[in-house]
Amino acid sequence: MKNQRMFILSGLLPALLLVLVFTYYPFFKGIVMAFQEYKLFDLRNVHFVGLDNFKAAFKDPKFLMALKNSGYWVFCSLILQFTFGLILALMMKKQFKGRGIYQGFAFYSWALSGFLIGMIWKWMFNSQIGVINDLLLKFGIIHERIGFLSDPKWAMVSNIVANVWYGVAFFAIMLLAALQSVPSELYEAAEMDGAASWRKLMNVTLPYIMPTIIATTLLRAIWIFNDPSIIYGLTNGGPAGSTHILSSLMLDKIIYGGDYGAASAIGIIMMVILLLYTIFFLTVTKAEKVGDF
Repeated sequence: MKNQRMFILSGLLPALLLVLVFTYYPFFKGIVMAFQEYKLFDLRNVHFVGLDNFKAAFKDPKFLMALKNSGYWVFCSLILQFTFGLILALMMKKQFKGRGIYQGFAFYSWALSGFLIGMIWKWMFNSQIGVINDLLLKFGIIHERIGFLSDPKWAMVSNIVANVWYGVAFFAIMLLAALQSVPSELYEAAEMDGAASWRKLMNVTLPYIMPTIIATTLLRAIWIFNDPSIIYGLTNGGPAGSTHILSSLMLDKIIYGGDYGAASAIGIIMMVILLLYTIFFLTVTKAEKVGDF
């Protein structure tokens, strides 16, 4: 029995070490660094500064803009991704010729990296050679080229469009799986009661898949909030920092400023925001009453 336990422990030890070294150590180290003056180009002068990094963050106009952008970025992206994802899932639930091929194309975007998608949409939104400007001009919708990525009025909208295209597939995959689990007997009973398609959707389909909706929207909101890859690939936070969200600003502090203390402070603020959001979301949706949470 003892030899069996030692064998199991020796098998788990490499995985435990990897988790400790690459997950828990950086996590706790980041918390410590948030309260330190920790700059890459001045490592001899690392010392504790208390809450100074947090105070500096809330006094920084770039941080306040990134905070506002983060809310706008998550809200718009999540609503549009869910709406289009649900429509796509409802369409793909029905049997039609070539359904498998269509599903493959519809889910393709989820297989790509966010940074690559940002680069693709950067070319499409280009004011000189971009296909979007060309199409809008040919259809007579605009009369002169729009600087989608250079104009602050359009830059954040462009990022959201790319992010919506990226995230629709996630909702479509998850919701399609949930839709296929709805018992056909429920629809038959609704039809016997004279329910139209809209009533079946509102009174049968959505209530039945509500646990999946809650779980997917919660997870996707967290991922959108944390993922700066599309913004970095598309606008790199520009123009003039107008498209930075908190996660991209945090990376900016590290890559261009080498200020690990300030970046860690932003990371702690993000963690607090996500914790409060999760508690609020699960309380409002009453998740424990609609599924096994």
